[in-house]
Amino acid sequence: MEDHEIVTLYWGRDPRALLESQRQYGGYCYRIAWNVLENQEDSDECVNDTWLRAWNAMPPQRPSRLSLFLGRITRNLALDRWREKQAERRGGGRMSLALEELSECVTKGDSTSEQVEAHQLTEAIGHFLETLPREDRQLFLGRYWYCRTIGELGTVFSLRENAVKTRLFRIREKLREFLEKEGIAV
Repeated sequence: MEDHEIVTLYWGRDPRALLESQRQYGGYCYRIAWNVLENQEDSDECVNDTWLRAWNAMPPQRPSRLSLFLGRITRNLALDRWREKQAERRGGGRMSLALEELSECVTKGDSTSEQVEAHQLTEAIGHFLETLPREDRQLFLGRYWYCRTIGELGTVFSLRENAVKTRLFRIREKLREFLEKEGIAV
C-alpha cells in the first residue's frame, strides 16, 4: 500500500491504517527505537506508541512522507524514554556516546532565549547538512539521528572503524566552524 493510501486511511479513521503502518514501517520504526534504547521491550512499546501518536496527529496533519513522519515520532518517543531511564540511572550506551560527541559542538538550554537559539541551531544544522557530500551527510545522520554504532556505520559504508571515527570527527569540526560563522555560540 502506498503512503498516500495509508494517510487516507488515517484521515478516514479506518483502523486498517494502524495495521498497514505496522506492516510497512514496523521494522523501520523498531530499528530507530532500538538504536536509541537498546532494549526490546522499550523499543516495542515506542513503536506501538508511534501508531497511537500518528492516529492522534492525522488529521489535522497530512504528512507527504509517511516514513519520515513516523520515524520522527518514534525517535522522539524513544528519546523521551531514554531521558527517563537516564534520570533513573546514569550510564553508557550508544545514545549517551552520540550525545557526548555532539556536545562539543552544541549546547543545550531551557530558557525561552535558549529555546529560540535551539531552533536557530536546528535550522543551521539543516543548512550545514546540505553543504556536505552525500556520504558524509549519511554518516552524520546515521550516527547522530539514527544512533548507529561506529561498527554499523563501517559495515554500511564499507569503511574501517577508524576511518568512520576520523570522518565523523572532521564533520563535527566542520559543523563547529559552520556554527561559529553563523554566529551561533558553541
